[in-house]
Order: sequence, then C-alpha cells, then structure tokens
Amino acid sequence: MRFLSIASGSSGNCIYAGTDRTHVLVDAGISGKRIEAGLKEADLCCRDLDAILVTHEHSDHIKSLGVLARKYQIPIYATGGTVDAIERSGCLGNLPEGIFHEIREDEAFVIKDLTVNPFSIPHDAAQPVGYRLECGAQSVGIATDLGRYGEYIIDHLQNLDVLLLEANHDVRMLQVGKYPYILKQRILGDRGHLSNENAGKLLCRLLHDDLKAVFLGHLSKENNYEELAYETVCSEIAMSEEPYGPRDFRIQVAGRDRCSELVTV
Repeated sequence: MRFLSIASGSSGNCIYAGTDRTHVLVDAGISGKRIEAGLKEADLCCRDLDAILVTHEHSDHIKSLGVLARKYQIPIYATGGTVDAIERSGCLGNLPEGIFHEIREDEAFVIKDLTVNPFSIPHDAAQPVGYRLECGAQSVGIATDLGRYGEYIIDHLQNLDVLLLEANHDVRMLQVGKYPYILKQRILGDRGHLSNENAGKLLCRLLHDDLKAVFLGHLSKENNYEELAYETVCSEIAMSEEPYGPRDFRIQVAGRDRCSELVTV
C-alpha cells in the first residue's frame, strides 16, 4: 500500500491511499489544482482515482468534491447523513446522478483490492466517520476531527502500518486565543477536536513494533504549530508506561500547504 498526505489542516484536508490496482482519496477539501499536483507525487492524476471517501460534510473536507465529481465522474462514498447534509446545503452545485454511494459505520466494503472499514467518530457533523483501509495484511488509518476517543476508536486503529492522527490544538493557546468563547467550547468539547496532549495519549495506545509511520494532522492554524504538536506528542510517549520511546517511530507532521513523503508499505 501507499499513503500520501496531500494537505492536512483546519484550512483543508486531502489524503491519498492506494495499492498497485486501486487509488482513492480521503476527502477533497482543497482545490482541484492542488489535488492534481499532490497526486503527481505518487505518479498519478485524478483520472486514476477509483473513489473519494468522505469523512463528513464540513467545507475543509469537501471543497472541490463537486468539481472532481463533475469533471472526472469519480464515485463518492459517504454515510447517508453526510450525503443528506451535502445535498441540503447545495454547496457543491449540481452533481452527476448516482455519484454517491452510501456507506454505514462498521460495515466494510470493497473497492477492487482495497477493503474499506468506516468507523464512527465523535464530531459535530451529521454522520462523520474515520477510515481504516486494508489490502491483505497491510493497513492504514485516518482519524481526524475527534472530540474524544475511547475503546471503540482504539480498536479500529490497532495494528496499523501507517496512521494519520489529529493533533489539532494546544489547549493553552486555544484558551487564551482570539476565538469566541462558544467556538472554544465547541473545539474543546466531546464533539470537537483532539488536542496535542490527547493525540499523544491515544497514540500511546496504538504503538506496536510494526508501525511504519505516524502523521500528526489537522493542525489548527490559529491554535497550534508544528513543532509544538510534535514535541507534545513525543513527550506523551516518553512519559507513558509503554515500552517505546518517540524515536522508535517515524513521527512527523502532515503539513497544510505541502505534501508529506510518500510512504510505501
């Protein structure tokens, strides 16, 4: 399998994952031009895509979904609640008939040789999901926009080869920052976003000997910065009772304005 973060952050998200036969995007929250440029890093173009998997209907995850659907007729997979929210908003314009394929949490489906496992995430959207993608014994996971985590989330992210995990904000920066009080409470709430500290605590539950790469994603532009997210998560690992240190793993930040390295497992 291959994995590439094309963009990850509060201003736009788009992830590529695939095999030799199958190529998918998770979300399309940046411009089509940037998606095309990102796919070139994997020697691909939008015409090679077999599907777009949508996590939820917020604009930083679906910005160019309509453009891609109309131009390339790429099937879109999303939960019924997400599809309904997109259609009711009208934000994507007219979409080709039959372009949506409705999925359900905890019901795996197959796209060529790729098995997709959607799982529910706690976020203030209609019916949001994260994704675990598998091909044979190889697997990658995408888990962002998490207000909290529990055993259910942990179970779905066990024994991955590659993980992209939200480290959205530093709690102190958010608390003293310029956001309105209501927005701060939303971000800090159980259906908001995962802090750096909680990302580190969750990651400690997911570490194992064969974890190839970890990307910290969906960083807030206003309430976080890359070095802080990285150091906070590494500190949580160093202080944990797990038999690992942060240098035992390839941990890096997925940037908002640049592609990550292309990871092959």
